[in-house]
Amino acid sequence: MLPTIEWQSDGVVMVDQRKLPAREVYVRCRTAPEVARAIKTMVIRGAPAIGVAAAMGIALGMQRSKAKGTRAYTVDFNRICDLMAATRPTAVNLFWAIERMKRALAEGVQAGESVDELTARLVAEAQRIHDEDVANCRALGAHGAVVVPDGARILTHCNAGALATAGYGTALGVIRAAAERGKVAQVYADETRPFLQGARLTAWELVRDEIPTTVITESMAGPLMRQQGIDFIVVGADRIAANGDVANKVGTYTVAVLAREHGIPFYVAAPLSTIDLGTPDGSHIPIEQRDAREVSHLGSVQLAPDGAGIWNPAFDVTPAALVTGIITERGIARAPYTDSLRQLFEGAPALA
Repeated sequence: MLPTIEWQSDGVVMVDQRKLPAREVYVRCRTAPEVARAIKTMVIRGAPAIGVAAAMGIALGMQRSKAKGTRAYTVDFNRICDLMAATRPTAVNLFWAIERMKRALAEGVQAGESVDELTARLVAEAQRIHDEDVANCRALGAHGAVVVPDGARILTHCNAGALATAGYGTALGVIRAAAERGKVAQVYADETRPFLQGARLTAWELVRDEIPTTVITESMAGPLMRQQGIDFIVVGADRIAANGDVANKVGTYTVAVLAREHGIPFYVAAPLSTIDLGTPDGSHIPIEQRDAREVSHLGSVQLAPDGAGIWNPAFDVTPAALVTGIITERGIARAPYTDSLRQLFEGAPALA
């Protein structure tokens, strides 16, 4: 399994996703600011992976803290948490992981632990978040594989694979699990302009796994559906609101509308850490606006003329009404999502 991000004694190591597929390069972050910069500049990306990176960045920063007492240690800790929180606004896993690290620290302080013991606690919690993410991806993959039809021709948008998680993937976790059961005939990966996550990353992962893969541009998805070339659609998510509205890579909404028009099941795969019951609906999800140069240029090659305006939202919101089901590690939630998503957190038996 591709190691997206790993904790090592001298830093956090992650694959530089900006260099793929041409080069497989690994970056070693030795400080919390270096981890934050890696998140901000998309060395690492994908909601679950960002959460893991933030947790490891916090633990790494506290390993290097010079604080001698609990009060100064807590000041350093909160400063690093704020640094991580300021990197990217949409993916809720980032904030979920920060809050989890805060709870770990609070428990240690309440127990009267020393600074060294608090640091060991934070390192263990970050590693636990990593390991749980891999396990959750495998579990949701198994749930999702059940609803994939035999001989499926599957469309996915952006990258929700091992690269977007601690390993195995969400949407690609479903595809991998279905492929292990011999159910996948072909995967179509949207190119995903402007950052090309589908062409560069999803196709790279699937080719490595020897799963039949074809890259298409977003504008080709509609004609392909009309020709009855798609049986099943699964995408990831960066934040899911309490009512089931889904924020994912920009272009996902278009795919969902086309899926509804052509009668194709449209599923979203995400761990519970991506579900934000505190956000009532998609209108309350902050949408990150990224640098215009991602659209106006491809590397060093200029594509758009100087003077042209650029609109570059990183994400869009797909209304819950367009979502067939939300695949999680605890089963598949279905409409009405206000009820089914809440039940997942209340320890209800696996949904189907």
